[in-house]
Amino acid sequence: MHYYVYVLKSLRDSIRYVGSGEDYLERLRRHNKGDYRFTKGHRPWELVHTEGFETRPQAVRREKFLKSGQGRAYLDKILRAK
Repeated sequence: MHYYVYVLKSLRDSIRYVGSGEDYLERLRRHNKGDYRFTKGHRPWELVHTEGFETRPQAVRREKFLKSGQGRAYLDKILRAK
């Protein structure tokens, strides 16, 4: 697996962020450093979920789903169970 969808949760105000990329741990580090405008004001972040994919288009498709209404409901359900 070369591409990942990751879900972050803000420890400050409990909002979620869904993103994708090749190195989710590096992305987490950069979100916590403040490199991204949206996530900068909600630091610190923790990684709460990842999914791996063989191709970037698969990861992007899954990211878009997780940002939809059905995807948010799915995340609510699985993250409650963790």
